[in-house]
Amino acid sequence: MEQQSAFKSFELDVNQEIIDYLKETSKWSYILSILGFVGIGFMLIGALIMAISGGIANSGFDGAYGAGYAVGVAFVYVVLALVYLFPVLYLFRFSKNMKSALRLSNNQDFKKAFANLKSHYKFIGIFTIVVISLYALILIGAVVGASLF
Repeated sequence: MEQQSAFKSFELDVNQEIIDYLKETSKWSYILSILGFVGIGFMLIGALIMAISGGIANSGFDGAYGAGYAVGVAFVYVVLALVYLFPVLYLFRFSKNMKSALRLSNNQDFKKAFANLKSHYKFIGIFTIVVISLYALILIGAVVGASLF
């Protein structure tokens, strides 16, 4: 006869204290996601201003880098805004689904909320690993470059 593990037969008890913690967490995650959307908006506005002002400033003469530099920087801002959109969107969905789950005692929304929270942390974790790897490559490149001189 097979034995079931204690964890598989274990059910979580979501008592009122935990519900209160989840309510507070959903409120703060909602605020942070709204601030994230505002930040993304500012990044896109900055990209638009950079592209337009760079094009206007260099339209009459050839500057050191030309209009392509400003458009390139604007493109980088747009790419960063798109990268930033995903974790903010996951956080927003977590907040909305958690609020709905707690208000209506809906298990589907509760499950969706934690699925979005998992996706948020997964994205942040992978992005952190990528950034640390880029830092390591830059450091190695700097050491190799410095050793050539």
